[in-house]
Amino acid sequence: MRPRPLLLPLLLLLACAAHTVLREERDQCLQELSKEKPGDPGVEQPAPGCEGLWDNMSCWPSSALGQTVEVGCPQFLRMLTGRNGSVFRNCTEDGWSEAFPRPDLACGVNVNDSSNEKRHEYLLKLKVMYTVGYSSSLVMLLVALSVLCAFRRLHCTRNYIHMHLFVSFILRALSNFIKDAVLFSSDDVAHCDAHRVGCKLVMAFFQYCIMANYAWLLVEGLYLHTLLVISFFSEKKCLQGFVALGWGSPAVFVASWAISRHFLEDVGCWDINANASIWWVIRGPVILSILINFILFINILRILMRKLRTQETRGNEANHYKRCHGGPAVL
Repeated sequence: MRPRPLLLPLLLLLACAAHTVLREERDQCLQELSKEKPGDPGVEQPAPGCEGLWDNMSCWPSSALGQTVEVGCPQFLRMLTGRNGSVFRNCTEDGWSEAFPRPDLACGVNVNDSSNEKRHEYLLKLKVMYTVGYSSSLVMLLVALSVLCAFRRLHCTRNYIHMHLFVSFILRALSNFIKDAVLFSSDDVAHCDAHRVGCKLVMAFFQYCIMANYAWLLVEGLYLHTLLVISFFSEKKCLQGFVALGWGSPAVFVASWAISRHFLEDVGCWDINANASIWWVIRGPVILSILINFILFINILRILMRKLRTQETRGNEANHYKRCHGGPAVL
């Protein structure tokens, strides 16, 4: 059955990742096999048998006659299935035997599994849903940002923070569209290596926009908490600190992630995160910001409820605290 047209970009993305990983494994294999050449001093020479082999999936070292060699599942199959398995070959008088069991079966890939088609359909529906959602949000955010910018009466520290938050949401939506356009720009695997630097920059920008969005959500919580806890503070200096936190801190973490990816996991377009420790450079601060925001949310509710129940709270002050309930609702 031919792949559906909308399914091709998803298949191409996986094919490009596999193509990149296989090329890197091939280069590493050929480098290791070159060290086994006869005559190299200090290298133990194998008994007559089978020469080292790269079979376009796995690297097989030189082996003596009658020996059975075991290798692990190819990396690109482990990336797809998350399963570790083993493949074997026998060294015979006629050379290497066929690999057994078949790599796809040994590594958990069932090409006849009907659930793959259902999974692809689910991913396509998910892509349509988030594209529609981001598009509608983008339009409404642009309208809201235009209103806040147009009316000078709305210019205050609180609304400045709202404007930065809206911009972070806008950038997040735009970065998602740019990412999809770059990753799915071609239906030909031959173009997988084209513009790799630009593709990685797009992924770094995408991660930055996500982190900046969470950072400004945290700023919203910090500002509301500051209003309730501290009676007098410089809103100008506070805003400067919030700008540094909202736009500066994500840049530090994304730069650290990009450097780590470049030196430790420079695979493909940086769109697949196989190394969990490197991925935590991005995921850790995001989870921490969500946790802090939740703690702030609980504490803000506690403060508001306590102040509303205080006997001294009357009139305009009570109305002021009631209006503050909108802040926790946003959080």
